[in-house]
Amino acid sequence: MAFVRTEVEQLTFNPFTKIGKEWFLLTSGTPDCYNTMTASWGQMGVLWGKNVLTAYVRTSRKTFELIERNDLFTVSFLPEQERPALQFCGSHSGRDCDKAKETGLVLVGLDGSTAFAQASLVLVCRKLYAGPLDMTQAVDSGIPAFYEKDAMHHMYIAEILAAYENK
Repeated sequence: MAFVRTEVEQLTFNPFTKIGKEWFLLTSGTPDCYNTMTASWGQMGVLWGKNVLTAYVRTSRKTFELIERNDLFTVSFLPEQERPALQFCGSHSGRDCDKAKETGLVLVGLDGSTAFAQASLVLVCRKLYAGPLDMTQAVDSGIPAFYEKDAMHHMYIAEILAAYENK
């Protein structure tokens, strides 16, 4: 299998399923210095005349440090048989282990960032906007409960520069 560049507008999937149910790996850095984390929050659409993905990263995550330092990150969607890798990457810190080594994921450099050879779809993204979520602006009283025990999320709106399908 090999990555084939695909136009973003030609992708066909349900984002509610792809993001919220199947999850993805959000990765920042180079194969020599990277971190990845499992995410299940995000949006895709059009903003400022660009195809964008919005991702959320808690400030306590190692991936936060790397995404703050780098302009690019990738979003890797993995096939169902890689679910154990997604679970591992979502429950272990890159400060304590090499997630690729522990899961058998194979790192690949892609357009100046890092993704995984097992991915069925990779989106290469460039940050356009970054900022903390401000819970004083929350209009639903249940939302702040997400932050009673964990660090706040930082929001990243990023242009989708390229999409690669593994064919």
